[in-house]
Amino acid sequence: MSPGTAITNHSPDAKTSGSSAPPAAFRLSVLTPVYNERHVVEASLRRVLALDHPLIRSLELIVVDDCSQDGTKEVLENLVTQDSRIRLIRHQRNQGKGAALRTAIAAASGDVCIVHDADFEYNPADIPALLVPFAEEGADAVFGSRYLTAAYRRALMHRHTLMNKWLTALSNWFTDLHLTDLETGYKAINTTLLQSIPLRSNDFRFEVEITFKLAKRGARIFEVPIRYLPRTREEGKKIGAWDGILALGAMIRFSLIDDLYQNDEYGSRLLSELDKARRFTFWVGKTLRPYLGDRILEVGAGVASLTHQFIPRELYVAGEANPNYLRYLRAYALGKPYLHVIEIDPSNPDSLAGMQGEFDTVILLNVLESVPDPEATLHALHDCLQTKGRLLVQVPQGKGRFGSLDEARGRRMRFEEDELKALLARAGLSVEAMLDFNRLSVPGWWINTRLFHRKRFSRVQLKLLDSVLPILRPWDGIWPWRGLSLIAVAVKS
Repeated sequence: MSPGTAITNHSPDAKTSGSSAPPAAFRLSVLTPVYNERHVVEASLRRVLALDHPLIRSLELIVVDDCSQDGTKEVLENLVTQDSRIRLIRHQRNQGKGAALRTAIAAASGDVCIVHDADFEYNPADIPALLVPFAEEGADAVFGSRYLTAAYRRALMHRHTLMNKWLTALSNWFTDLHLTDLETGYKAINTTLLQSIPLRSNDFRFEVEITFKLAKRGARIFEVPIRYLPRTREEGKKIGAWDGILALGAMIRFSLIDDLYQNDEYGSRLLSELDKARRFTFWVGKTLRPYLGDRILEVGAGVASLTHQFIPRELYVAGEANPNYLRYLRAYALGKPYLHVIEIDPSNPDSLAGMQGEFDTVILLNVLESVPDPEATLHALHDCLQTKGRLLVQVPQGKGRFGSLDEARGRRMRFEEDELKALLARAGLSVEAMLDFNRLSVPGWWINTRLFHRKRFSRVQLKLLDSVLPILRPWDGIWPWRGLSLIAVAVKS
């Protein structure tokens, strides 16, 4: 059997980086914030409703009237009676473009969302072009650029263009993306991804916020050229020079703040914050590396914090249950033929079916303490190992330390060393090594859990830990207490 054959086909419903393909057509949600646009809104929306393209399977138009006072409300209400694809939501007070888009995003049900302003500056005929990278490249987001080379381009206002290019250049410096048009009004984003991102901006700073958060989430962003018909402030244009200054402040804010995930059942928000302690993650990787083989299964791969340290290999399978992390991993796996991404739920041993005897190494870090039946999970992973294969498992140590931070991460328990050894033995695994790990973080853990009953580490604490780690790590074994974690290296006989 060739490497990865059983992996790709281990389940009829398996989705791996090699077997899943983008859909041929999309359910499209067009999100339109509206404020005082009675003269142009009907014509603008009718152009959207007239879209007919093979890439568009269905279309819904979600219009949020941000408390217009100029007769826009009546125009929109009349439109709704004429086309069932329009969903109209009205704000009782004016809140801004970002707030209107949050309302629209929450109501979206399509595969892809695209922002379409109610004015006449953007041409909906360009929307199908924005869907092409989703269909052909598995894009996460596609921005329409007014400045990319096209067959023709209207000469735009110089000072406005110059300000936008300055803002785009600064944004690119912060995000390390090479965009040509930060402030474009046409941003198409995968709906699942978009709805998983907490958005805080009420005004035009939405453009900066969504760009920075997509970049930090590792989204695969594409650009395509679009047409643009600018209007003047006399014609109703609402963005101005002050918004450029606000955008600069937003860049500083969103470069410093990692507010990347909505609260969910998987604890994505907390885990994403912990992943920012990169030196700590490299410490874990360095500890595990001597025990690794060439055919690896990593269960609970997260955002590839360890994966990228251990590849390439003959075969590397990254398993995840969190849909947010799965999306990231599948994008990360593109161009890496040895890396397969599979949906694996460690609390459901059946999700590992079809992979018996495939691996010489299985990695299970900070997962066992959260599953309802640890022994069943270990038995299933035992079966995935080849004879003499190793299971590397990390668990939180010390039952008496259980507290608020454990609860926030969805942990059911903490382990003692003898308990973990017995559990591994019952699963048919003999312990080769038992490592007492991370003593230096114990004081901080006690302060957060016992003194302040916190449910998350502050960014300052994580940054401090990451900064002092190179100095303190060589002395980790001298502290007179047990480490926060146990790392067991267990062998299948």
